Amino acid sequence: MIHLLIGGVTEIKVVFNNIKTENKNLEPLWGFAGVIKMEKLMVLFDTGSNGEILLSNMKNMGINPKEIDILFLSHEHYDHVGGVDEFLFINSSAEVIIPTGFSEGFKKRLENLGVKYKEISGFEKITEKMYSTGGMGKGIKEQALVLDSPQGLVIITGCAHPGILSIIKKVKKEFKRDIYLVMGGFHLGGYGKKEAEEIVKVFKKEGVKKVAPSHCTGEISIKEFKKQYEDDFIEGGLGATIKIP
Repeated sequence: MIHLLIGGVTEIKVVFNNIKTENKNLEPLWGFAGVIKMEKLMVLFDTGSNGEILLSNMKNMGINPKEIDILFLSHEHYDHVGGVDEFLFINSSAEVIIPTGFSEGFKKRLENLGVKYKEISGFEKITEKMYSTGGMGKGIKEQALVLDSPQGLVIITGCAHPGILSIIKKVKKEFKRDIYLVMGGFHLGGYGKKEAEEIVKVFKKEGVKKVAPSHCTGEISIKEFKKQYEDDFIEGGLGATIKIP
């Protein structure tokens, strides 16, 4: 298990997303993946749905897959684990973090690739500044990643199947600290305008300072976040680089 004494988060780069980018060198496709660069650690959060596209986008964003220390997988849906084999073929030394509830078949795949993996059931520290919520939800188990930055907590979600508000409330309960940023897929694609308005109001009530919704959040909900958060809304589509001061 990697236990490095690390500084704060420096930046998060979105390397796989269905939300398009103006960068013609990057290829959008349904799914999500991001690279977190810290002082002495690099983390790949999910792998999107296609390994070839993942690696190509990483290369075109100046990221060497061999430098990734941890592969953090939010849940087992194809649009988040579809690039696992191709990535681990390039970098089999990365430690894989999964929540309990992943299938035996998937875990066998990891073993066949010769990689080490750790299952997390509840809220757990991964490194000095990084935590997992553990597998949440009654159906598909999904973990979110929590980063402890000087500005406040940063929450990264894959699809937020357990409910984005449930994830936020759990993190606040564990830390009793302010949330600086929530980013990733919020699973609000089927929400109408009124439903989206209410969700964003709760974000505000919970003290979430900035948001960067993408992937499965849905166009209507993303527009509502942008409307209510104004300057604190961050574009989180493919190619985005989010710097944490």
